[in-house]
Amino acid sequence: MTQRLHLVFGGELTDPARTVFKDTDDLHIVGIFPDYATAYDAWKSEAHRSVDNAHMRYFIAHLHKLRDEEAEASPTEELG
Repeated sequence: MTQRLHLVFGGELTDPARTVFKDTDDLHIVGIFPDYATAYDAWKSEAHRSVDNAHMRYFIAHLHKLRDEEAEASPTEELG
C-alpha cells in the first residue's frame, strides 16, 4: 500500500496576495501527517488560530508527490 504523506507548514508572508515568506527561518512546521484528512484538520486548526493576522498563511504540501514509486530511485534520492 502506498503511503501518502502530507506536510503542514506556515509563516508570515511579505504580501497577502503573494506566497513569498517574510522570513523562511521563522516558518512554523506543524507536522507530517499520514493522510490528507488528518493534514487538513491540522491545517484548519492552525489557519483558524492565525485568522487575525492577514499575512499569516498555512499550506499543505503533498510529500508523496515528490516520489515516483514506479522508478528505481526518485530524483530526490539521487542528490547524494
